[in-house]
Amino acid sequence: MMAADQIPTALVDRLRSARRVAVLTGAGVSAESGIPTFRDALDGLWSRFDPRELATPDAFIRHPARVQAWYRHRDRLVDACAPNPAHETLTDFYARFESFSLITQNVDGLHRRAGSEAAVRLHGSLNDWRCFACARPAPPPDVRSETDVPGRCPICRGLLRPGVVWFGEPLPPDELDRAMEAAATADVFLSVGTSGEVYPAAGLPEMARQQHAFVAEINPQATPLSAGMDAVIRLPAGRALPAIARALDS
Repeated sequence: MMAADQIPTALVDRLRSARRVAVLTGAGVSAESGIPTFRDALDGLWSRFDPRELATPDAFIRHPARVQAWYRHRDRLVDACAPNPAHETLTDFYARFESFSLITQNVDGLHRRAGSEAAVRLHGSLNDWRCFACARPAPPPDVRSETDVPGRCPICRGLLRPGVVWFGEPLPPDELDRAMEAAATADVFLSVGTSGEVYPAAGLPEMARQQHAFVAEINPQATPLSAGMDAVIRLPAGRALPAIARALDS
C-alpha cells in the first residue's frame, strides 16, 4: 500500500522531462473544498426533484423560474467555498512546465478563483449567465423561488440561463477542441478526481495514452480508467498534487 505522500518515481521522472503536461479534473477536486456534487446539492426544498428535472433545455422551457432558482442556489453554495491546495498547485503548474493545459469538468469556477484563467471548461460555468434566445452574456437573475418572475435578458427580453452544459446538449466545440489538442500532444496526462464515466471527457486519458503520453490517475477510488493507467495514486487531489510538486522540487 502506498504511503500517504509517496509519489511514483516513474511519474516524477516523466514530469521532470516533460515539455507538455495536461490535467483533467472532476468533481473530486471540488469536493475537497466542500462543494456538493450536483445530486448531493438536491437537499432541503430541492430534495423532491430529479436532476434531469432541473438540467435540460426542456425543463428550463417548462419551468424557467424553477431552473433559475436552482442554479442561483448552487451559486450561493459555491460562493461559500474556496479553492483548496489542489486548485492552487495546478495554478502553479502553469509556470512549472513549458506548456501546461488544465481541463475541467467542474462548473464551480474554483480553478479560475485560484488563478487558472486559461482552464478549459468542458461543461461551462455557473458564473457565466447568458440569454437563452440571443446568447448575449447577462448578470445572473435575482430568482430564489420557482414562484418568482423569471429573469430576462435586458436586450431582447429572452429568458436567462446558466452557462453550463445541460443533459442532451453538446460540449462547447472550441473548449472540446482545446481539450483534445492538449490530450493528443501531452507528454504526461493526469486524470484527477474524475469518475471516468462521463464522455467525451473520459476518453481524453486514452487519447493521450494512444499518443504515447505517460498517463496517471489521482483518485482515492478506482475508476473505469484505472486499468489503463501507467501510475495510480490513491490519495485525494489536495494531498497528492502538493506532494507531486514537493517531489519535483526535491
